[in-house]
Amino acid sequence: MAKPSHEFRVNELRERLLRAGVAPRHVRRYLTELRDHLADLTAEEERAGRSRADAESAALVRLGGMDDLAKAMIEQRQFQSWSVRAPWAMFGIAPLFLLAGAYFVACFILWSGWKMFLPGTDTPFGSRMSPIAIYSIENIYFQTGRMIYFTAPILVGWGVDLLAIRQRLKAVWPAVGLVLIAWMGATARIQASRTAVPGGLGHIRMNFFTLGLSGQAISDGLLYALVIFSLTALPWLIWRLQRAHSVST
Repeated sequence: MAKPSHEFRVNELRERLLRAGVAPRHVRRYLTELRDHLADLTAEEERAGRSRADAESAALVRLGGMDDLAKAMIEQRQFQSWSVRAPWAMFGIAPLFLLAGAYFVACFILWSGWKMFLPGTDTPFGSRMSPIAIYSIENIYFQTGRMIYFTAPILVGWGVDLLAIRQRLKAVWPAVGLVLIAWMGATARIQASRTAVPGGLGHIRMNFFTLGLSGQAISDGLLYALVIFSLTALPWLIWRLQRAHSVST
């Protein structure tokens, strides 16, 4: 069954507003208000004696043209999303802070598990002197932190993708965010040892953004960064392909 003509206008207006940088929440509210206003105008025209089809057509004319409806929102800066107002912050700084927060949680789990389950060891990463059973509570606790550590770059990157998709953004700023996430994730290193990290917070230290000194370390780091970038960019690439296909058909 074909959709009413005004639904096509609503979808077109939604896309135009999102591409112009209007925040999705303001777009939803504005379209809801327009639908309600259109229904009121249609009912008013029907009470004047018009048929349903004629009433809808007259109501659309009274509602205004697409350019005017879009302009009413686009020209008001307070309705612009922060990803358009300050893309450098939303895609350059915020993802790194989120990733750092996830790494802090992983480090806290490592430190607290070390204190609770391996208090006499030099390092919480396990040794022949202090093996940990696979299905023990200790191992589950440590593996939770490990999972957060390894999945954090992917999840933060997918968050960047979601933001870019919702706002219909071009590739530049999302790509910047994904590159930074991949770089930070590939170079994140945790050291935890009472002897090797005497000055660290809780004998735990974490480093970022350095690939190492040897050629092997640099190549491994670059390869890992490429893997992270590819995985994080995948949802955005799929969306772009689907969008291009829908336009062509």
